[in-house]
This record gives sequence, structure tokens and C-alpha cells, in this order.
Amino acid sequence: MASETNAVSNSSLAIPLIDFSHFLHGTPSQRLSTAQYILRGFQTAGFIYLTNHSIPLPTVSKAFTTSSLFFQRPQKEKEALGWTTPESNRGYVSQGREKVSTLLNKQDVAASRALAPDLKESFEIGREGADGTPNNWPGGETDMPGREFKEVMLNFHDLCKQLHIEVMRAIAVGMGLSESYFDSYTDVGDNTLRLLHYPAVNKEVFHANKLQVRAGEHTDYGSITLLFQDDQGGLQVKSPDGTFVDATPIPGTVVVNAGDLLARWSNDTIKSTLHRVVEPPTAEDGDMHSARYSVAYFCNPNFTSRIAAIEGTYGGEKGSRKYEDINSGDYLVQRLSATY
Repeated sequence: MASETNAVSNSSLAIPLIDFSHFLHGTPSQRLSTAQYILRGFQTAGFIYLTNHSIPLPTVSKAFTTSSLFFQRPQKEKEALGWTTPESNRGYVSQGREKVSTLLNKQDVAASRALAPDLKESFEIGREGADGTPNNWPGGETDMPGREFKEVMLNFHDLCKQLHIEVMRAIAVGMGLSESYFDSYTDVGDNTLRLLHYPAVNKEVFHANKLQVRAGEHTDYGSITLLFQDDQGGLQVKSPDGTFVDATPIPGTVVVNAGDLLARWSNDTIKSTLHRVVEPPTAEDGDMHSARYSVAYFCNPNFTSRIAAIEGTYGGEKGSRKYEDINSGDYLVQRLSATY
């Protein structure tokens, strides 16, 4: 049996810490118990931590170093790679442009942004070679840092795609479905690798505006998100009793949370849980909080997929399904359109 320990246990929120190697390489009984443990984490908390996942730690470190170097580029160079449309969802997003929230109306999002803009900048990388939506790579063939950036990020995108496939296989096994149930929804890799930089910020910014956060309270849109954190902290997850609990970084782990589309797909038997990034809990000397970096990989069903409630998550009558069928790509464009 998989050993059951918690990465977070506070205020009625328990986020399990799971050794994923037991699913990837274990015996049939280990694979089943690990899959059930993963599913239970998504059903109760909406979040899990995975250790011994399939992405080598030096590769994760390389992605962070390369991301940091990108954000050190002159602002004018970054702006030239700017994000353009929800359909593309690729390129650079300057600080204050995006406001993540629970709001669905564009005007409401704009009002929230004006009160407390998110204190972050990001760079979005989609599937390479997608028709009509090229990635906005920095530099050209003579720009060696730009060429390395592209190579590192495409490799990381591919590794995260495979981890997405494996986590979805674990969910399928946990639900009593065929292990390959989700494979035809994940094989294309219509996912987004997001590099995130939260610049150093004066502590007074948070004290002067009680609404100010580094990233607002929100849920993610797709199936699952793979989140790699640095050691700064600040990620918080909303507990069942309504309080926010620190999801403290644990070296060598990836935090995985369920998104809105997976919750919808599971007829809400899986939770898409609210989370945010706030003033870090670190007790640093001086007036400034250090910069924070993270790498998020937003996983989605293939954009051509039709998402309908999975059998076994509802009763025999169609009326017990909570949601209408929906196209994955259309749904994600709709959600992104309200965010920017």
C-alpha cells in the first residue's frame, strides 16, 4: 500500500504528499493504492504534492535558471514578444496586465485590476507547431541565449506533457476506468507552460493596500496544473472552512491541482479549489520581499475534445449531470477572454 502522509494539514485542509514512483514503477497493488490516494486528494482538497515524479530535478533547476535570465532582458525586448489573443495564449504578459480572479465579466475584472493589480509578469509557451498560433520566441538564430531558452523550454514542455498523461492515467485507475481512458484527450498536448516572475516588492505595498496580493484568488481553467515552486513561499489554498492555508514549498516536489474543466468533467466529484499568491511568510530583514519565481504547466484536454460527464460520476438519468457537454478549446478561450 502507498504510505499516506500530508504535505499540508491545517484548518480542515489536508493536502497529501504522494510518492509518484509507486504508480510509475510499482507493483499492481502499489499502482492501484497510489492512484486511489491521488484521486482522493483531488476529491477532498483539489491539490496534491507529488514526490519522485518523472522530471529530473536538475532539469527543473535548469528551467528556473533559464526563466530568470529571460525576465532580466530589457523591458522593451519582452514587450516585443507580447501576448496577443486568448486563441493564441502565447507570449509575454507585463506586470498588471492580467488579473486572475473568480470573476467572469471582463468589466468586473478590469475594476478589480484597478484596485489591486497582480504583482507578476509571465511568459506563455504553447504547443510548438500549432497551426496559426506560433510561439513568440526571443531573439533569432544568432541570439545564443534565445536559442538556449527555446531548447530548454520545449524540452520542459515535453516532459510536463508526459507527466500530465501519467497523472491522468492515475486518475483513471483511481476512478475504476481503463488506464488509457484519458489518453485520447491528452496525446496532442494543447497545454501551456507559464514562466512566472513576481518581482521584489516593498513590504509596505501590502500594508498600504489590504487587497494587494501577488496573484488574486482564482481557480485554474483546465484539467490539472503542475506547479514547480521556488523556496520563497506565498501560495495559499482555500480550506473547506473558508480560510487560506499556506501551501509551503517542499524541495523536489511538484504541486498538482485540479482545474475547472476536470471538475466539470467529473460532475464535481473532483474539486477545483481556490488559491492565490500573497505576501510571502518569510521573515526577511529590511523593507523588501525577494523576487519569487515559479513554473506552471497548465494542462488541458485536446482543444478539439468534447467534454461530457464521465460515466460513474452521475446516476442513470441524464438529469443528474450538472453541466452540458462543451468543447475544450472553446471553454478555455471563453475563460481567458475574461482574464485579460
